[in-house]
Amino acid sequence: MEASAGLVAGSYNRNELVVIHGHEEPKPLKNLDGQVCEICGDNVGLTVDGDLFVACNECGFPVCRPCYEYERREGSQLCPQCKTRYKRLKGSPRVEGDDDEEDVDDIEHEFKIDDEKNTHNQVAEAMLQGKMSYGRGPEDEENAQYPPIIAGGTRSRVVSGEIPITSHGYGEQMLSSSLHKRVHPYPVSEPGSERWDDKKEDGWKDSMDDWKLQQGNLGPEPDDDPDAAMLDEARQPLSRKVPIASSKINPYRMLIVARLVILGFFLRYRIMHPVHDAIGLWLTSIVCEIWFAFSWILDQFPKWFPIDRETYLDRLSIRYEREGEPNMLAPVDVFVSTVDPMKEPPLVTANTVLSILAMDYPVDKVSCYISDDGASMCTFEALSETAEFARKWVPFCKKFNIEPRAPEMYFCEKIDYLKDKVQPTFVKERRAMKREYEEFKVRINAMVAKAQKVPPGGWIMQDGTPWPGNNTKDHPGMIQVFLGHSGGFDTEGNLLPRLVYVSREKRPGFQHHKKAGAMNALIRVSAVLTNAPFMLNLDCDHYVNNSKAVKEAMCFLMDPQTGKKVCYVQFPQRFDGIDRHDRYANRNTVFFDINMKGLDGIQGPVYVGTGCVFRRQALYGYNPPKGPKRPKMVSCDCCPCFGRRKKLKYANDANGEAITLQGMDEDKELLKSQMNFEKKFGQSSIFVTSTLMEEGGVPPSSSPAALLKEAIHVISCGYEDKTEWGTELGWIYGSITEDILTGFKMHCRGWRSIYCMPKRDAFKGTAPINLSDRLNQVLRWALGSIEIFFSRHCPAWYGYKGGNNLKWLERFAYVNTTVYPFTSLPLLAYCILPAVCLLTDKFIMPPISTWASLYFIALFLSIFATGILELRWSGVSIEEWWRNEQFWVIGGVSAHLFAVIQGLLKVLGGIDTNFTVTSKATDDEEFGELYTFKWTTLLIPPTTILIINLVGVVAGISDAINNGYQSWGPLFGKLFFSFWVIVHLYPFLKGLMGRQNRTPTIVVIWSVLLASIFSLLWVRIDPFVMKTMGPDTKQCGINC
Repeated sequence: MEASAGLVAGSYNRNELVVIHGHEEPKPLKNLDGQVCEICGDNVGLTVDGDLFVACNECGFPVCRPCYEYERREGSQLCPQCKTRYKRLKGSPRVEGDDDEEDVDDIEHEFKIDDEKNTHNQVAEAMLQGKMSYGRGPEDEENAQYPPIIAGGTRSRVVSGEIPITSHGYGEQMLSSSLHKRVHPYPVSEPGSERWDDKKEDGWKDSMDDWKLQQGNLGPEPDDDPDAAMLDEARQPLSRKVPIASSKINPYRMLIVARLVILGFFLRYRIMHPVHDAIGLWLTSIVCEIWFAFSWILDQFPKWFPIDRETYLDRLSIRYEREGEPNMLAPVDVFVSTVDPMKEPPLVTANTVLSILAMDYPVDKVSCYISDDGASMCTFEALSETAEFARKWVPFCKKFNIEPRAPEMYFCEKIDYLKDKVQPTFVKERRAMKREYEEFKVRINAMVAKAQKVPPGGWIMQDGTPWPGNNTKDHPGMIQVFLGHSGGFDTEGNLLPRLVYVSREKRPGFQHHKKAGAMNALIRVSAVLTNAPFMLNLDCDHYVNNSKAVKEAMCFLMDPQTGKKVCYVQFPQRFDGIDRHDRYANRNTVFFDINMKGLDGIQGPVYVGTGCVFRRQALYGYNPPKGPKRPKMVSCDCCPCFGRRKKLKYANDANGEAITLQGMDEDKELLKSQMNFEKKFGQSSIFVTSTLMEEGGVPPSSSPAALLKEAIHVISCGYEDKTEWGTELGWIYGSITEDILTGFKMHCRGWRSIYCMPKRDAFKGTAPINLSDRLNQVLRWALGSIEIFFSRHCPAWYGYKGGNNLKWLERFAYVNTTVYPFTSLPLLAYCILPAVCLLTDKFIMPPISTWASLYFIALFLSIFATGILELRWSGVSIEEWWRNEQFWVIGGVSAHLFAVIQGLLKVLGGIDTNFTVTSKATDDEEFGELYTFKWTTLLIPPTTILIINLVGVVAGISDAINNGYQSWGPLFGKLFFSFWVIVHLYPFLKGLMGRQNRTPTIVVIWSVLLASIFSLLWVRIDPFVMKTMGPDTKQCGINC
């Protein structure tokens, strides 16, 4: 792919395709007719075939053959004009640096290929010319080829997916490309052949000699064999499970069982002892407590098998990164999605992109795709600036091995940046790089400021062409390669990873499915251009904090023993910029450090939307490979206890030969599935071919121009019509939390996922620390869970067909992710009950005996003990656990409640209601956003509960004072529940009251509470009024 190819925009349905050179100068193309050599002045001459001799296919700079061969043999081997390395042409001798095709170096043998390779090429050509019976083209159906999925061997092309696209002749090439021909994968050399073994043996011997030389023991060692030691190390697993210590996990499990028993006795006692004078309150409390028990079981038991994991990056390097041999690590396509540059600042996206380009991974195996779903010219120009800055930033990161590799976070870190740095030039280069980054920030900020006001005629590109995405709801698809084969080098001449801008086509009347649709478009366009077997998904605000994060994932995905059954590797989400006390539980540590570890011990963690490395084949809807099955017991039919002999149905063909009907059925099913490829994946021959290539790669005979045209095709707005995209393939539609649904579908097919927690956090992002923003975020998550619950993908009943590959504890966890918003209804009732009891002088429990009180004491002790033991094996602090408990109540009575209401209105009435922030304020101070007050309707229910409980406390205390000493006993039970509600809503009250001139919120609360109580006491005692003694009307009557 060329960085100078320009912006490719077009619509497949409208048969439009335009190449816009608006931001980059195209390479000049000289007229070759009658040219003379620009070096020596002689005629350029002709080739052996009689055509005009062209030394450089990139720019056509006229050079004769003698000057061309001299430049290749004695010079820099570069074209004088475009600086592209000269390729070897027919009839020219081989020089150092040419691609090695064969060991034969004679010119007359240059194009003579051995029988094995010739056979492979013939088969590949037959496949490329073949046509599936369901496709387009004039070929006969008798010659149709149906290749199986390629599962092993070398790849069709270097899997980095390099596409050398020329910058001239675009229109002619694209319009004349024969897309009706089917492009299929071709067979490749498998390990085990004689040539493969010879090369492997020689390469292994050389690498071992180098290793011995480094160790200083070159020569035979009778006592220690380093070959065997290194070989043994390479054969070891790339990762291992680390079980929780039995001294920590066994007491935890026993306490769970004990708590379950205590809960049963408690509920039995509550049901068997009703409160007759407050039957409504009692019944409400019973229903709430039963639901809480059910919800606790769904949440608790998936944490029965928590595990940790360890990875061994050194073994990964020994196995796939041997010195002196080609790097065998699998390529990775990285997806970053963004929509609105005003809400998702381009500077944040730029830092994410820079951290990806600087990852510690082979540069030719990394491709970064940016999905701009808002078709913003601001994002496009910011990405262009980012590509230029990456030429300086990437070599700086790799030279000094800095962490993290997002410049904003690196330069803002308050640590000793000189630690472990020994290069004398580091300080000087760091200062220069910081200055470069500050200038880069100024340019990005200027773009954002300019984008605040849209010109009346829309945005105009540098060449005067209108920006294709001026109408964000009606625009063609756009693709721009910023870093590629040509121009993708840093300031030191090293290759950079590919960087591709993608904006899918949008037209009125089509369903675009928001983020899920954008991610599916990235899957298809990346499959056409690079087709890496693995994909990393990141939000635009999640940068790479650990440069070895992808290698950590490869320890699981490329493990030869267990990796084939892993659909994705999920990393925990970590965040920057959160206040020290994490008032609103933004870190969500309990979920990521406790629940996810528990799921990892069952069938794997759920997909949480970002920081996840996928296997491409799993997203294509394929099932995981099945291991060898144990042979079934075969015996005679005389005894049913020892199995039955399997009876085969036979049919005789014309020659009388017996064939199994079962085999015929399997062939028919295979043929049927191959005929339905286009119905499943869409009308793209190149993309359908890529789905069959399990190890990735791009077909070598594909025209670069055809690939770009096909890439525009697969991101067209109507491509997914009448296909399985969004229902069985890719990111699944039907919920705004497409992440949970996508991972659930994979687990139902039998895949398993892995939870990877490296010592250094893999990725870090930003989280809303403002109360209103946090509640709106939780509202979106909860609404997505409600949508899944009312859809056909509800985990309670989906996935039982086809063998029920979902483990029952994993199903428990998925059911819990869809029903947890409904807990808001009993939680709301339970938070109001204490205030109602205080105001009505009723209680939800009858007077209890000493024996019955043990149930309550045991239940509360088991709750606290379970939490403490959970913190003990997980490493979560008690403050984080308490913040999580508090926000569970805050979110439950606000965001979850509104999600249930909105979900029911949407499902039952078709009414789509959105609750958004209506007013905004800003604060330039550190954590100023934390104290910013933004009004939203989500604040109404918690505020009401707080006021009711505060009034109830005042009323209860005043009533106890009026009624005397004997009423204080029942009051304590009511006050306990009321204070339980107030304490859990305390962070909400702090956010509601804002900064209040820095007056501590606790002072305000106690001032109001004590003032109310003191006022009531003053009225009750009233020392300034003389009391007159009179008759007791209760004893004597009113007429006494």
